[in-house]
Amino acid sequence: MSAIFDLSDRALTDPRTPLPDLAAESPFTDSPKIQEPRLWRGDGWTAKVIKNEDDDGWAVAMIKDGEPEPALVGPWTMGRDKKNPKPLDVNAFHTLVKTAAEFVRRHEQQLHATLHQRITVTANAARVTVSLDIVPDEDHPFALLSAHDEAGDLLAELRVAPSFKLSRASAVAWAENGFGKPSER
Repeated sequence: MSAIFDLSDRALTDPRTPLPDLAAESPFTDSPKIQEPRLWRGDGWTAKVIKNEDDDGWAVAMIKDGEPEPALVGPWTMGRDKKNPKPLDVNAFHTLVKTAAEFVRRHEQQLHATLHQRITVTANAARVTVSLDIVPDEDHPFALLSAHDEAGDLLAELRVAPSFKLSRASAVAWAENGFGKPSER
């Protein structure tokens, strides 16, 4: 039996075995692979099995390399002794990476959809595509409201409050009023 398995067995049976501090490690994706019972690193991710604060169980935190916080935290299976966590393995790690990456991708898609909205309406007998692009600046957030004709040519663009609500009605009203400053509701 190699030293890795001896260490793994100790780490599993002795809950006092300290886990490495992830904050002190390299944030780059080329950080070295780690394959321990409670800590795996590879493919740009780190899986860390942690004690669930809410009950007697365990959880696994998936941390994307370079990020300070976990992208996903979920329940983890108990081991055979019903006290310690089941050790991480290659199949579990790959499943966790896939799940966490999908979760991050969906979150990014939702954020993009929130910050970039587009509606095509008919106003003044013409098809107009109205877009609202929110710029989430920490100090001075704003949004750009723009209109394009069917050929994609810019008809109007102006700065509005990031709280501006783009709807079919607001887009039609803006176009029919000559693309002047819309009323803030």
